[in-house]
Amino acid sequence: MSSISIIGLGTMTRAIAARAVEGGNAVEVIGRDAAKAKDLAAELGGSATAGTFATTPVGDLVFLAVPYASAVPIVAQYGDALAGKVIIDITNTSNPDATGLVTPDDTSGAQEIAKAAPASAHVVKAFNTVFGHILAQGGPLDVLLAGDDMQAKTSVSTLIETLGLRPLDAGGLEVARWLEGAGLVMISLARHGVGNFNFSLGVDLVG
Repeated sequence: MSSISIIGLGTMTRAIAARAVEGGNAVEVIGRDAAKAKDLAAELGGSATAGTFATTPVGDLVFLAVPYASAVPIVAQYGDALAGKVIIDITNTSNPDATGLVTPDDTSGAQEIAKAAPASAHVVKAFNTVFGHILAQGGPLDVLLAGDDMQAKTSVSTLIETLGLRPLDAGGLEVARWLEGAGLVMISLARHGVGNFNFSLGVDLVG
C-alpha cells in the first residue's frame, strides 16, 4: 500500500483521506492550522496522523489539496522538503465565474507547480475532474491523470485503485491544461446544463 501526505484540510482532503485509510494506506494530513489537522486525523482514525506544515512530508506521494492560488507558493515554501516526492496536483485553475482558466495559454497549473518543485520531484495531475462530495459518497469513479514520469504515474495509479477508483492515463503533463479545462467544463455544466453538482465525469468503453 502507499504512504501519502495531503496538504490542505478541505473537502477533497477529507474524501481522499477517508478512502485512503479504508484502502489500507498510511495517511498524513497537513495544514497551517495544526489543531484542525490533529482533529481531522483523529476523525479519520486508522493510520491517519497529523503532520507539521512546511516540514518534510512523511508520504512518498504528496497531494496538493489547496486552492490553485496557494499551490505554487506552498511548493516554493516547502522547497527541498519535496525532493524525490511525487506531487499530486488536484487543483483547478478556472476563474471565479468559470468562463476561462487563470493560467496562460501555453501552460497549466500543474506545469507551473512543476517549475516551482525540486528537480527530483515529479508532478502528476489527478483528481481535479472529481467533485469532493461525489468522491466522499463512495462507489467507483474514473480518475483522469497526466504526468511526464511513468513510474510516478504508476505509483499514483496504484493508489487510485486502492481507493476503489479507476485510473485513466491521459498522457504527459502538457495534457494537464486540458484536464483543468475539463474541470472548468464540469463547473459550467453544473451551473447550466446539468443544474447541480451531483454528477461525475467518466469513460464508457463500447464495442
